Amino acid sequence: MSVFRTVGLFAITALAEILGCYLPYLWLRKGKPVWLLLPAAASLAVFSWLLTLHPELPAGRTYAAYGGIYVAVAFVWLWQVD
Repeated sequence: MSVFRTVGLFAITALAEILGCYLPYLWLRKGKPVWLLLPAAASLAVFSWLLTLHPELPAGRTYAAYGGIYVAVAFVWLWQVD
């Protein structure tokens, strides 16, 4: 798997995880409609599936790399969305 494909996979996985957590937050704290829980659940299901596609390197290295991408995507999310 190429480096660019891996980084892209990590970024898409991070987006699915963030969206799956952000939508329930909107419902719980911001008074948004309860139907937001449906796309949140779908996003978390996609996130779980995407985790199965990550490279089979030693787990510590894979999730350390994912963690770095996750933090970067979270900063972009905060800057652009929240």
